[in-house]
Amino acid sequence: MRHSRIFILSILLLSAAVQLRSQNMSDLLIGEVLVDNTCGILDGSGQRNGWIELFNTSNGTVKFGGCYLSDDKADLKKYHIPTSDRSAQLGPRQSIVFYTSGDSSQGTFYTNFKIRKGSTLYLVSNDGKTIIDELEIPANLPADNSVVRVPTGVKAMDFVTRISDRPTPGSYNGDVDAKTKSEVMKEKDPHGWVLTLIAVMVVFTALMILSFIFGWIGNYNKKPSAKGIKASKPRKVKKLKAGEVSPEIAAAISMALSQEFGGEVYAAIALALDDYLGGGIHDQESFILTIKPTPGSTWADKAQNFRQLPR
Repeated sequence: MRHSRIFILSILLLSAAVQLRSQNMSDLLIGEVLVDNTCGILDGSGQRNGWIELFNTSNGTVKFGGCYLSDDKADLKKYHIPTSDRSAQLGPRQSIVFYTSGDSSQGTFYTNFKIRKGSTLYLVSNDGKTIIDELEIPANLPADNSVVRVPTGVKAMDFVTRISDRPTPGSYNGDVDAKTKSEVMKEKDPHGWVLTLIAVMVVFTALMILSFIFGWIGNYNKKPSAKGIKASKPRKVKKLKAGEVSPEIAAAISMALSQEFGGEVYAAIALALDDYLGGGIHDQESFILTIKPTPGSTWADKAQNFRQLPR
């Protein structure tokens, strides 16, 4: 039940957003204006009147019923566009023409004033105060020439104002055959090799940057901290004279001989090395415990070593 309410609320919010979008009158502008119509289009009454074109710059539908058109800033409510007319709306990037016949009884799209050269046209919001757009008409505008706003890009709705000798009422102002950048790229690179090369270069560059960053982080973490563990000093090795045997060498010889001979030989050699080194074979080794003999005790009697060790 809770999920159903959330779903319904989401639909209502979406509908409200769409409705607000359709009511965004600020997306309208005065797209084109012609004053002297001597050989141009005819209106519904067969007359050649001046006309005003409104253009919707947005991608949504805009309802402009209730807005105003005027050529007098002191009277912005000069012509009120009926709100009851359902045709008073514009689809995305569409335009519509108002004929300035001076007789609004002819229909919704006929203004009650005639436009003049040198005047300024105003498109006013439905509050009668907010000017949505305005366009100045040159005083020297030639007959059958229009003041037109031309978009500078196919997608971007930025406009420049020009005078055109080829009016296009109710049509797109500008180059209708203009192509987007993607369309131009498609023609120049139909197989996509250029885009593929660019993509590969971008990925390769990104991987190189990441490799550099992670390598730098790894090297930084390897550096010892100033407060960390100090490196141990190398052990000083005592230089031996010719014929001198160190305790380590003596111990190594003893272990090697114990693998080759019986216990009697091992004991004899051990005794000889002990006598040769003054009874201190193991005194300098920190990893072996040496039990020194007690004077008067037979425990360390060397004669006890001359026997067969048990297997």
